[in-house]
Amino acid sequence: MALYAISDLHLSFNSDKPMDIFGDKWIKHEEKIKQNWIKNISNEDTVLIAGDISWSMKTDESLEDLNWINELPGRKVIIKGNHDYWWGGIKKLNSLYDNMNFIQNNFFEYNEWAICGSRGWICPGSEKFSQKDEKIYNRELIRLKLSLDSAKSKGFENIICMIHYPPTNEKFNESGFISIFKEYGVKKVVYGHLHGPSLGNVLNGEKDGIEYIMTSCDYIDFNPIKIL
Repeated sequence: MALYAISDLHLSFNSDKPMDIFGDKWIKHEEKIKQNWIKNISNEDTVLIAGDISWSMKTDESLEDLNWINELPGRKVIIKGNHDYWWGGIKKLNSLYDNMNFIQNNFFEYNEWAICGSRGWICPGSEKFSQKDEKIYNRELIRLKLSLDSAKSKGFENIICMIHYPPTNEKFNESGFISIFKEYGVKKVVYGHLHGPSLGNVLNGEKDGIEYIMTSCDYIDFNPIKIL
């Protein structure tokens, strides 16, 4: 039994969104994911998927992509990414599959660990951060705390957080997300979102006692990485 992580699958089985427009590395990327997944992951393992699952716009349209993930080995725990417009009510999502769990203000257990998370957002100090972003950013801080509070209320001390966006800006300044991680004693943070040239600006490894793990598909060569 092991815990893996990956993000930014960007599946489009039900829509015309070829990812190879972002470079040759993305040609038939879903086949690379599937091959690596089946090679390394068993039904006893759990995989954290940190957002940007499907290009679909509605839940019904996303089912082909979600079914594809569901048929892969292992249990999956998923958070929302910025492109997951299909994401609907959390109760409905969590009723769809037996071995796929969706996080929104809640958490799920993995042995003695709590898996928490939220989508996150662009952080203050980023080049593109605007007044509109500030409202969404503050809302995501609340959602992250709700997820963590739900785990703490059950007595969990070992916590892994998934957040789709990087939890800091390009200068690696401390954000509200990082402050919350410290406040709640989060041990590991899994995130994604970054692609292409942005991969040169990655927070990866331990900082202030927290391990940050970057999991965008093109960063980890479309191969889920073992984190526990």
